[in-house]
Amino acid sequence: MAQTFYDSVLEQIDSTVERICLDPGIAKIIKTPERELTVQIPIVNDEGEIDVFRGFRVQHSSARGPCKGGIRYHPDTDIEEVKALATLMSLKCAVANVPYGGAKGGIACDPRELSRCEVQKITKRYAAMILPIIGPKKDIPAPDVNTNPETMGWFMDAASMYEGNTMLDIVTGKPLELGGSLGRKEATGRGVMLNTLEILKHLDRDVKGTTVAVQGFGNVGSIAAHLLAEKGARIVALSDVSGVLHDPDGLDVSKLMDFVHSSERPRLFSEYECPNCVFEKDGKNILYSDVDVLIPAALENQITIDNADRVRANVVVEGANGPITRKADAVVNEKGIHVIPDILANSGGVIVSYFEWVQGIQSFFWDEDEVNRHLKRIMLRSFSEVWDLSRKENISMRDSAFMNGVSKIARALELRGIFP
Repeated sequence: MAQTFYDSVLEQIDSTVERICLDPGIAKIIKTPERELTVQIPIVNDEGEIDVFRGFRVQHSSARGPCKGGIRYHPDTDIEEVKALATLMSLKCAVANVPYGGAKGGIACDPRELSRCEVQKITKRYAAMILPIIGPKKDIPAPDVNTNPETMGWFMDAASMYEGNTMLDIVTGKPLELGGSLGRKEATGRGVMLNTLEILKHLDRDVKGTTVAVQGFGNVGSIAAHLLAEKGARIVALSDVSGVLHDPDGLDVSKLMDFVHSSERPRLFSEYECPNCVFEKDGKNILYSDVDVLIPAALENQITIDNADRVRANVVVEGANGPITRKADAVVNEKGIHVIPDILANSGGVIVSYFEWVQGIQSFFWDEDEVNRHLKRIMLRSFSEVWDLSRKENISMRDSAFMNGVSKIARALELRGIFP
């Protein structure tokens, strides 16, 4: 039986527990989510018929603060995936040293096959059904795969109607007009860019002319590619669900972003016309690009034991959560590839979500330069902690990040004691 995403996360935690000689009881707590909720979401679709969707919310740990994590809409979403993502969120918040625990939510649906009205109905019904376990001091959702600021606005509205007052701090990643934060939309991609620049600096490589391939052209991948291109990197390959675009001279990322978002529904790379571009349908091939930096920014389990030996990049920066399986990680490490793990590389989103939450509570909002300045400060500090520990212990950046995160969660549990 193939190893699941959740199995891979638990195996990494087991390895970390052994390395830091953690108390077995504390380890059991860290490996077990505090709360799991599955809900059935009925809506009346545009044809007047009833459809029922399955939704999930998992709260992994509140030891270090309120739970925090995104909501994804994807047909393959299930409780095991959401548990894995919630666990990673706890570790991500600990590594970034923001006062949150981890949570995650999801709905098993394909928003590309639904109308805007149907997605809004699903969102509001889901919000109502998980409302008993969320709140500004309990669990604060945010966008994730196939969700966005508009989705969070709908979610906030539903929660506000039930509570009888406008709740700016019930979710983050909202539109600016509804209490969102400047810089939040770009935060995860900006964090990926900052981590890429840091690893290149530590390896004595110049970003100018560095070749980059980015798998996934959603919010994270597109913004990371755009910001790296602005710094002088050459983006030679990009992919979306339809396939891969190649241009050895460098793709025009800004032009592609305009193209993709030039209609109500995102347009696909397969429709893009570019005289110097080569398009291929097999999107997986981007993982084997002969580049300096590979950024998997799509979904989990993209680099597995079956294809890890084909990865040719010198550096992999995980824009997505869990894009490299545990077994594949060992192969990648043996090849001498530097991997910046997800719980460090893509933590920009939760860091700026924390800023948004603080701004919402205070009803005092920052300008974008201030947001980006604080994001960079926290990101570079987190990178430095993980890099220094990896050099000290002679371990990978992933092992170092997990040591950092698990130790912080364990310490919080020990200080709080076991209730009652």
